[in-house]
Amino acid sequence: MSAHPDFIPGLRLGRMLYDEAGRAIVESVVPRDAYAAAFIGKGSEVLGFDTERSTDHDWGPRFQVFLPVEGFEQKACPVDEELKKQLPVEFKGFAVGVPESAESAGRPHLVEIFTLNGFLQRYLAVSAVTYLTLLDWLTFPEQRLLELTSGEIFHDPQGELGRLREKLGAYPRDVWLYRMACQWQRLSQEEAFVGRCAEAGDALGMKVIAARIVRDVMKLCFLMERKYAPYDKWLGTAFGLLACAPRMRPLISAALDAGDYQALEPNLTGLYRLLGEMHNALCVTGPLDSAPRGYFSRPYTVIRAERFANALLGAVQSEELRRIPVRMGAIDQFIDSTDFIEHSETYRKVIALYR
Repeated sequence: MSAHPDFIPGLRLGRMLYDEAGRAIVESVVPRDAYAAAFIGKGSEVLGFDTERSTDHDWGPRFQVFLPVEGFEQKACPVDEELKKQLPVEFKGFAVGVPESAESAGRPHLVEIFTLNGFLQRYLAVSAVTYLTLLDWLTFPEQRLLELTSGEIFHDPQGELGRLREKLGAYPRDVWLYRMACQWQRLSQEEAFVGRCAEAGDALGMKVIAARIVRDVMKLCFLMERKYAPYDKWLGTAFGLLACAPRMRPLISAALDAGDYQALEPNLTGLYRLLGEMHNALCVTGPLDSAPRGYFSRPYTVIRAERFANALLGAVQSEELRRIPVRMGAIDQFIDSTDFIEHSETYRKVIALYR
């Protein structure tokens, strides 16, 4: 689909709406130093991946306003009313609200008003980030963390929003090591299956497992580069921005295009070798041999990914994390449902499994 000549990426459009209209409206109700404004949270535009196609739903000129807890109810309603009165119906050619329809009750504008605690509760089911536990971190899906640390802050006079994003910007070291261990363990579970499927004459099964392995490889690369991976719709797009992508992508594409095991195996083993080199460059464990090797007496080439999983788990200092089996992992390493991780009140219940 060719880009519409008038298309404006949503993040830039939100900034323009705030600068040209929203700021003055909000500050007609609350003092300039008593609120924050940003465009973070859900939406492809927050990640910078939106196109004209994105504009057909859940998209439009918008931003968030964050008010203090004290006096929130007394301020939020007047701010909302002034936004309803003063925001234009259209901004830069795009509807500011959502018209009423069979699917929607309609909204006069898309600006959301929260306390910072309320916003956190909605996205992570915690009300503050000051005293997060390591188990809390295991229940935060990467997509949610990415949404909260992407986008842009427009106004943050007290620096509170910036401090929150800094706190959520990277996993604590032990959580990072544990998640990498679990991702290597996922590879170990299936790295020999592609050869076994091929040997059994199951070319379709071989390709399905190869695609699963490639996905796990890509997610491990995000962890190694200390970046949050988006959910699957944007996984390939975001992967292309990683430092390792120029070396990895040709092997990934060739592996996915392979028609038989003879074409597939050298590309998978090439990926394994690069992963091993990337691991050693992190210097988080002693150096491990990154050369692919055989699998028992079978004619399959693997890297024996459990070696890396065990070494990483051994580097974890927290006894609490060390007791959690690497076959489990963080929430989005063992629950593969977009709907599930979209609902914080549900995924936070997973914390009971770790205890």
